[in-house]
Amino acid sequence: MADRSTAAVDVADSSGGEPLTAKADKATTDEAKAQQKASNNTETARPVETDKSASADTSPPELHSGHKLARRYRLEECVTRLDGFSSWRAVDEKLRRAVGVHVLPADHPRARPVLAAARSAALLGDPRFVQVLDAVEDNDLVYVVHEWISDATELTTVLATGALEPHDAYQLVSQVSQAMASAHREGLSHLRLTPSSVLRTESGQYRIRGLAVMAALRGISTPQPQRTDTEAIGALLYAALTQRWPYESDAHGLAGLPKGVGLIAPDQVRAGVHRGLSELAMRALVNDGATASRQELPCTTPEELAAAVAEMPRIRPPEPSFTATPAYQRTTYQQGAYAQPPARGGNGAVRLTPAPPPPPPLQSRAGRALKWAVSSLLIAAIGLGSWQLADILIKEESKPGDSGHNQSEKDDDRPRKPAHKPLELADATEFSPLDAPLAAERVSAAIDQQPGTAWVTKRYEGYANFGNLKNRSDGSGIVVDLGSAKNVAGVQVDFYAPGQKVEVLAADPAATSPAALADFPQELTKLKTAESKLDATLDKPVRTRYVLIHITELPSDGSADGYRGGISEIKITG
Repeated sequence: MADRSTAAVDVADSSGGEPLTAKADKATTDEAKAQQKASNNTETARPVETDKSASADTSPPELHSGHKLARRYRLEECVTRLDGFSSWRAVDEKLRRAVGVHVLPADHPRARPVLAAARSAALLGDPRFVQVLDAVEDNDLVYVVHEWISDATELTTVLATGALEPHDAYQLVSQVSQAMASAHREGLSHLRLTPSSVLRTESGQYRIRGLAVMAALRGISTPQPQRTDTEAIGALLYAALTQRWPYESDAHGLAGLPKGVGLIAPDQVRAGVHRGLSELAMRALVNDGATASRQELPCTTPEELAAAVAEMPRIRPPEPSFTATPAYQRTTYQQGAYAQPPARGGNGAVRLTPAPPPPPPLQSRAGRALKWAVSSLLIAAIGLGSWQLADILIKEESKPGDSGHNQSEKDDDRPRKPAHKPLELADATEFSPLDAPLAAERVSAAIDQQPGTAWVTKRYEGYANFGNLKNRSDGSGIVVDLGSAKNVAGVQVDFYAPGQKVEVLAADPAATSPAALADFPQELTKLKTAESKLDATLDKPVRTRYVLIHITELPSDGSADGYRGGISEIKITG
């Protein structure tokens, strides 16, 4: 389990608040100078903190461990107390799970922006971000509730043990850049993307916390948010490759670069750094004056950075290392001596003790008689055993049709079940016959073989059946196109959240472009409430081209009255 810093939104802030990049670290606390610098040099797109004086005059709410919000969220431990707000590890007593909570006074100058940012982030529904579960104004308090990821570790903690391997660094920049590109397409930015805001789960997936909310809590703004977030991703990659922060000042538990040398490439800081990743970090940091060793264009948006990562040759994980089996050594007993310490001579040299000779054979008359008696008993025992074994074999052979040979022939003649192989998924479309598209542009995320991406529905309030739709056919889901009619033997579905009511249906083999529920008459699985994964093997293969993963009811999204679902990955075997 991760330590207490794992799920807090910005624990680094409790030690003084470290900004996104070195220029932000060097920025003066005076508001007028910071804004003047941003206006005079907009090319750097630096975040500017506002309302500093106002936040200094507003003290955090007087809360304590055991205090309950909305008679539901019990505060357990304060992990941050800064700038008029506090962050807590808490327990949602209604759903019996750990959550994180940010609390600030309702009259705080940033209270309204924080509520707006939290509600916007909650609508994104991307599983690569730590999800906002609730955003509430209750009397004199405003609080934001978010997930608490128990099996994740801050990137700050990961880097404290050393730089990442090339494969891990590649996964970091790939997943974070894709996630931030998705957020910016929805008009959301982070502006506080530091090692403490990136978590790595036990499965190797990276998740980002504090999207939009952390910037609102700190009063940060910038005229060019895409460039700010891109440079921040470049700084994360640089730190992952070198275990150094890419500026002169120390930050986030990492030592900065030597003073006076400027921003040098990661492969010049540490030996063995992957050349392609080193150049990629410099292309993202070009916003701060970095120069790539080649003449590639700089990456000024997360979308461009994600595209640059996709163009790189895939970096495979290292091969597992196996410990060589030690050479066989004879034991002291096998060497002719028992396990005794070797004797040493006067000069300290080891003196080998010769093995004692075997005892002399029995030469007396009694000894000879005993030897012949033992020999006779052994011969009699061997004869008796042989006779019993022969008798058993004769009886077995006398049974008609039951010999080992016949049995092996029966085993060879027995039909064997063919091994099922994954079928290629040619395309996928959203199934929403009576409603407007939910998230049609994200359907490909359900068949991209990346568990960290997902097709996620909109959030519905009050009713689990997509806002109280009356008919069973009014649900939604995904239609998978196999490209041509094939024999389907099994279906595996990973869901965005457990508790969805789902069934799997198939269209007739000759069907073309099915769009209504009536176009899928073949039932592959019964309608039931699924856990986080559905794994069904059919008794008899079904021939079809189109398979529908049909969802009729959604699970709670963790808020008081909201429902949301989705699909992370679909696999079909045949």
